[in-house]
Amino acid sequence: MADIFERLRKNSGGPLGQHRKRAHGYFAFPKLEGDIGSRMKFRGKDMIVWSLNNYLGLANHPEVRKADADAAAQFGLALPMGARMMSGNSNYHEQLERELADFVSKEDSILLNFGYQGMVSIIDCLVSRHDVIVYDAEAHACIIDGLRLHPGHRFVFKHNDMEDFEKQLQRATALTEKSSGGILVISEGVFGMAGDQGKLKEIVALKSKYQFRLLVDDAHGFGTLGKTGAGAGEEQGVQDQIDIYFSTFAKSMASIGAFVAGDQEIVDYIRYNIRSQIFAKSLPMPLVLGNLKRLELLRTKPELKEQLWSNALKLQKGLKERGFDIGNTDSVVTPVYMKGGVEEATAMVMDLRENHGIFCSIVVYPVIPKGHIIYRLIPTSVHTDDDIQQTLQAFEITKKKLDAGDYKVEAIPDMAEKH
Repeated sequence: MADIFERLRKNSGGPLGQHRKRAHGYFAFPKLEGDIGSRMKFRGKDMIVWSLNNYLGLANHPEVRKADADAAAQFGLALPMGARMMSGNSNYHEQLERELADFVSKEDSILLNFGYQGMVSIIDCLVSRHDVIVYDAEAHACIIDGLRLHPGHRFVFKHNDMEDFEKQLQRATALTEKSSGGILVISEGVFGMAGDQGKLKEIVALKSKYQFRLLVDDAHGFGTLGKTGAGAGEEQGVQDQIDIYFSTFAKSMASIGAFVAGDQEIVDYIRYNIRSQIFAKSLPMPLVLGNLKRLELLRTKPELKEQLWSNALKLQKGLKERGFDIGNTDSVVTPVYMKGGVEEATAMVMDLRENHGIFCSIVVYPVIPKGHIIYRLIPTSVHTDDDIQQTLQAFEITKKKLDAGDYKVEAIPDMAEKH
């Protein structure tokens, strides 16, 4: 009989964990300190930070901080105790659900404790073993983990490829005609790595030809897209044709929690069947009241979204003018695509941080194919013109060094924190 722990030890920590000894605390699990903003401290040095999804700058907005503090002082973190179905409901929870539903033009919504956990559980709740799921190849990990719970068939279509999408719909339709099941299509409003919007308009156009329901994860679109900030569906003019709308509070709202919205009967079914909420403690009152304030600011301060887009477009325009490839982003998410190995990528990250004071996220193999590097820059409404110009200059300098082969080193020093 095998020992589970022995297998884990021999696995060297997995594809990412194998680098932990030299990466921990620097490339992985870094510690950003100070007030959340465009500039924070990393290992005692000032950094311009492009790694936080604080899109609208609400993390340290004075009205938000006051609402959070007042609610914590009044209610503490324990109230309400228990799961909402049993003893953890409140008028404030229901108020937030009503206001969220109204904001995204749906009949009803239900609060979720966490976005990741919520999405996994939503998928499990909506489909049976007879149903078929059709989903985009670049769906977020929370969607993939939800799919793993599905005992029925699932078909993946090439990212935003409508020809392949229809092909998979045809396969799904053939199966459901035999099983008497239904079809659930899952896409995203904005794909968080590449920054391109899901082709929601093209997807819903096929509803007249095929019978399916559409679930959209709009974590990056909520608060950043659309005339009112209601997301990618509003931006593309198809919000009313999204059957199940999901978003997290962890990005534009700079908070904790999530919600799912749709027709009242369907949301009510989810409310009474979503296991991750039925068997979990209710969202604490300070988070609920804090999220009510955040939603109020989304509705009443359009200048926050306007400033976010002003900064994003300046950053993206500056990168393109300097010859950088930022792909097909049509959101504020700004990827920068480069060529190079893991050693070159890590050396470049160190140069940006140590010599230029730029902190941004980097993606390399095994997350993406070997020889490719993606920097993922997240502009916010609180970034300044100086932040943007300093970052553009740093990228221009380090790109020249990358192209010249200056980062081809035999070994990267051990940057892990010593414990």
